[in-house]
Order: sequence, then C-alpha cells, then structure tokens
Amino acid sequence: MSAIRILPELLVSQIAAGEVVERPASVLKELLENALDAGAASIVVALDEGGIRRVQIEDDGEGIARDDLPLALARHATSKIASLPDLEAVATLGFRGEALASIASVARLSIASRTADSPHGYAIRAEGAWIGEPTPSARERGTTVSVEDLYFNTPARRKFLRTEATEFGHCEEAFRRVALARPDVALTLRHNGRVSCHLRAQPPGDRAAALLGREFLRAGLAVEAQAGTLRLHGLAGSPAAARARADSQYFFVNGRFVRDRVLAHASREAYAELLHGARQPAYVLHLEIDPRSVDVNVHPAKTDVRFRDSRSVHQFVLGALRRALSPGAAQAPVAYAAIAPTGSAGPRLQSGFGLAQPVAAYQTFFSEAARPDSAVAAPISAPAGTPGTTPLGYALAQLHGVYILAQNEAGLVLVDMHAAHERIVMETLRSQLDAGAVQRQVLLVPAVFRAEAIDLATAEENRAALEQLGVEFTVAGPNELAVRAAPALLASGDLAALARELLAELREFGAAQVLSARRDALLAAMACHAAVRANRILSVPEMNALLRQMEATERSGSCNHGRPTWYQLTLADLDKLFLRGR
Repeated sequence: MSAIRILPELLVSQIAAGEVVERPASVLKELLENALDAGAASIVVALDEGGIRRVQIEDDGEGIARDDLPLALARHATSKIASLPDLEAVATLGFRGEALASIASVARLSIASRTADSPHGYAIRAEGAWIGEPTPSARERGTTVSVEDLYFNTPARRKFLRTEATEFGHCEEAFRRVALARPDVALTLRHNGRVSCHLRAQPPGDRAAALLGREFLRAGLAVEAQAGTLRLHGLAGSPAAARARADSQYFFVNGRFVRDRVLAHASREAYAELLHGARQPAYVLHLEIDPRSVDVNVHPAKTDVRFRDSRSVHQFVLGALRRALSPGAAQAPVAYAAIAPTGSAGPRLQSGFGLAQPVAAYQTFFSEAARPDSAVAAPISAPAGTPGTTPLGYALAQLHGVYILAQNEAGLVLVDMHAAHERIVMETLRSQLDAGAVQRQVLLVPAVFRAEAIDLATAEENRAALEQLGVEFTVAGPNELAVRAAPALLASGDLAALARELLAELREFGAAQVLSARRDALLAAMACHAAVRANRILSVPEMNALLRQMEATERSGSCNHGRPTWYQLTLADLDKLFLRGR
C-alpha cells in the first residue's frame, strides 16, 4: 500500500476547481456574484469564444485594496465571514473564499482594481501555481477580472468543454439568472466583441419582460405574500404562459438562484390542476427568509440549499402561489381567452379568471329531461341592466350536446360543459371539506356493488375518513358493499365506480395521505364522476346557470386535469375568418 502524503497546494486547488469551475459559465457565475457582493451598480461582461478563450467582468463596486489583492487569490481567504455564526447566517452570495484561487489554478487570471480612497488602481496576475506581485494600474473605482484560456494546463478537462455556441448558451443562462435576481443593477453582455444583451436598472417586471418576453409579463400574475420572516414576491405565469419545457422557472432565495426540491414541489402542486399534460409553468419568484433559517453551505456551486423548517416553507410557498393563481373578484375578468385566426399557430388561451371565494353552495340546474334537438335557441341580447358584469356572456345554443355557445361583449364564447362543471363541483367539494362540513345525501336506494374481502376491511378501517368525505358504506352481503350516503354533489353520479376508486386510494395511500397530500387528486376524481356528461341536453336557463357558476368559481379557466374550459372568439377574429374589411 502506498504511503499517505500531503497533496501539493496546486493540486488541491485544481481538485477544488473541479467542483467550482465546471465550465466557462461557472466562472462567469462566481465573478458576477463577487461583483454584486462588492456593491456594483453596473456590470459589463465580455466573452470570447463562448467564454473558453476569455471571461471578463468589469464592475463599479467598492474595489479591492492593494494589500488584499494577493489574499483574494489565496484559498479560503474571504472578507465575508470570520466565524461559524457568520457562516450560519451568511447573507452574501459568495463566502467560501476559494473561487478565485480555484479559477487561477486552471486558467490565466488577472485582476485590476481600485478603491475609492486609493489614488490609483493596482493589478495582479496569476497563472497555475504562480502568483505575481501587485503593480500600479490606471482605472476608475471598481474591479476588472479577466480569465483567459480556461484549462490551458489541464488538457484532459478542457476536452470535455462543448462547442463555442453551447458554452455561450450556458454563459447566457448564468447571466440571465443574475439579471433576474438583481433588476436594480445595469448589466451588459458582449460576445466576440458584439453586444448580446444590454439591460439598464429597471423595475422587476420590465426586467422579466426583457429577458423572458412581453408575453410572459402580460400573462404573469403578481405574487406578494408575507408570513413572519418569510416573504414571497415576483411573477407567476398564468396557465396561458405555460411552456413545453421547464426552461423559464427561476426561484431565488435571498437573491441566490437555487434548484431546491422543496420549492420545486410546492410550485408543481400549485399548478397541478391548471396545466394540461406535460406543460410546464413559467415563473420568476423571490423568497426572502432569515439567513439563519436556510443553509447555503451545501455544495460549492451554492445552488442547493437546506431549510431548517422545510415543511413551513413548502406550505407558505404553496399557499401564496395558489392565491396568486386564483385572483380575487376585484382583479377578475378583463382579459378573455382567444382563438387564433386561421393560419396562426392554433388556439391560445390568453387568460382565465376566478373569484376569491368559491361558491358556498351548489345549485342544481341539470334537472330538465334530455330532448332530441342538438341545439337550443336563446335570446341574443343580455338581460337589461347587466352589461359588462358577465364575462362569459349569455347562452345562445348548445352544440352536439357537448359545447355551450354564448355571446359576450367581446364576441363568441365556447364552453366545454363537462370540463367546466367538473371544476365547479371540485371547488365546491374543496370548500365544503375545508369547512369540515361536506353536504351529504342519504340515498333512498343504496348503490350496491361487488366487493372483495379487502374492500370490506378497507371500508371498516377507514370509516371516520369516509364520513369526513361524506360517504357511508354498509355491508350488503358476503361479497357486497352498499353506498348508503354520498356527497350531495355526487349523488346522481356513478357511485359504484366512485366507491371503488375511493377504496383503492385509501388502501394504497392510507387515510392520512388521502385527506392531505392526495386530497386534491381524490376530489378531482370525485368531481369527474359527478360532472354533467356529453350529450346531455341543457335548457337555456341551465346553460346560463353554468356560466354564472363558472364566473364565481376559482380556477374555472381550466378543468381539474389542466384542460381549458372555455375559449373566446372575438369579433376581430371572426372578421379575419370571413375576410371582412379586406
């Protein structure tokens, strides 16, 4: 066996560089964070060949004094922490004191800096294990750091770098994250001598629009919530702003971009019922928290964090996002959904709407017997005295027993009646369950279905949970269960199918999970069983009642599975379809 030996300092630095300096974008991130910690109000980034040839950062921060320049290149030398309590409450972006030393060990690095009280600046160079002496340099207050020929002395690692375009893409993303985190700082990005992005100091919304597009800003919903030392603010994209990829999700904790499982799960849960299929939400969110309540010293890259009370953080973020995605009555309808005219990319939903309080009680309006006609006539004009108060307008007809056609001030509204009714039922059930009083109905004729022994045992063991959900089972025979009571909203649905699904959920996840983490999924399934089915012919009053219920229901712009419940075809869209005005 080989003897244990102390590694040379250069090799130690190069090992550390493997964690800190993965590619040019890693260098850019570290240097940008240093500039921000120095109080810079303006930062200019210059890249050559995707950052492989050169990464340079110039800032107008407080600068580095002459005697501190050699220390800046020493490992574990920093001005940001001095003790364990400092580390446990770190508020700066950088604090390890190893980034510049690690970079210098695998690149040619130079620093030129000047402090406000210095008559001129000083510069220092480092290359591999060699560190020069500070020399006078002409410059204004601030710091310029230039990193050239990354991995020049470790060719085995340099070969793992990708093409110039790929590396520039990673650098651009690192730049974007910092720019979104600090809209109060002016930032410029140059690549191969050309300006790629120039951002002045600006409000957060304008910064998000500049980097993510005006469409994101128009479809964004303001988030602002505070509880104790926790504050969440920023923009949450509406379902209309959802994308095919999760490439527009930015979460910052105390100004630091993070990828955290707790925060990611909370955001997924908030959007769970609003997005269809694999669509991904877009958001720019900032969480402010007492630095002592979050550990940022988890990984050298500093994108991982650990919360001391992750459950409280999760619940706070989830609640804040759900409230933002269910805007109140004062914010409700102005923007409508829209169908793109012929020749465009297809249907697009501009925005949904919803009111702050879900309906307290459900109105039964699907009582009229089905009729053979496939459409029902309705008055074209709205009742007197109600202009502008009904975003979804008034029913004109029913199409093939599936869609409701309505007229509002903007034009024609198309409603998927099953999807809309499904959302109404779910939100009402949720409201009742939150209030601890699910309205249930005792059945005159119990719904009897075949059950296995395990089903009978599950029903008996979870009697209390079932009662909380408004369901009552009794044994009807050796291999039969009977539904004796059910939520009033579901009494006319397929109770046997509902019962089997409910028992399966309880058996697989247990009552505690079904009533907490799995509750919304269960309510969505229950609502689906009860919602009005296709080919059910509705009268005009019934259709209008459904439209009014939608307007009074949270998240009514999408069904429980994330599909849209309605679209708007404006008069302008119709004019384009029929070539009017041409």
